[in-house]
Amino acid sequence: MVSVESGLKVSGSAIAINVSLAIIKITTGLLGHSYALVADGIESTADIFSSLIVWGSLRISAKPPDHDHPYGHGKAESLAGAIVAMFLVGAAILIAVQSIREILTPHQTPAWYTLVVLVAIIITKELLFRRMFRVGQELDSSALKSDAWHHRSDALTSIAAFVGISIALIGGPGYEVADDWAALLACSVIFYNGFRLLRPALDEVMDAAVPEETEQQIRALASQVEGVIDIEKCRVRKSGLGLMMDIHVVVDGEISVRRGHQIAHDVKDRLVGSSLSILDVILHIEPDNLGEIAPLEPEGHIHQTD
Repeated sequence: MVSVESGLKVSGSAIAINVSLAIIKITTGLLGHSYALVADGIESTADIFSSLIVWGSLRISAKPPDHDHPYGHGKAESLAGAIVAMFLVGAAILIAVQSIREILTPHQTPAWYTLVVLVAIIITKELLFRRMFRVGQELDSSALKSDAWHHRSDALTSIAAFVGISIALIGGPGYEVADDWAALLACSVIFYNGFRLLRPALDEVMDAAVPEETEQQIRALASQVEGVIDIEKCRVRKSGLGLMMDIHVVVDGEISVRRGHQIAHDVKDRLVGSSLSILDVILHIEPDNLGEIAPLEPEGHIHQTD
């Protein structure tokens, strides 16, 4: 099973790779007269900061609850996911503005060797995306998945730059701006991915309900415990890399308090020990004959019978 340490490791390696790629892209882009490659380098620089945010959020979210944070530090991971998604949107806007500026400014045809560099970058970023996204899915980490798409967007930008530079080299004079148009086109993909990743991260911050199938799994697990008659309420939210929940369990109203307490413990143990990464359970016991219990008379009221 993948651990938080795996997430920290892949995020740390992404930082080192992005530092190297950002230097290579920007240097090659400036020397080879390709703004598409420079734009690619700018996005890699943004990737460095996003990976640092993700790395830090994973360390914080893994901390146990304390006096000041009795519900743990899981929200740090969700906040990081939202921040990284906004980084994507910001990078797309920045590259778009610079691409338009380059289109309006005459410049030289890109050098042929920029294509060689781009091929190496595309392969590296795609491999990094696949590794990080796999770990993000196994940990159910919004921050890691957002950062993974940051790398996939980088690969897409590089593909667009490769196409644009190829057109500029094949077309000759008059086609110098082809790679700038390619960079502009790549911005729309980056922008879309940023907004697509922002919503689920914000939902986690605002304690949105988990998918219905997850709730049904939890209800099924709790119902399997001996002594449980029904599940009345079940509210589940994601907190960091796990789930926190409130559940109302219906039991026989005639059993002792001690037996009801034991059933509650059995339900909690079953849920926390499952494969659903449940961090904590707040459980309430309800008697099945609750409606048959006569309501208490208000204080001072005398009930008379004929």
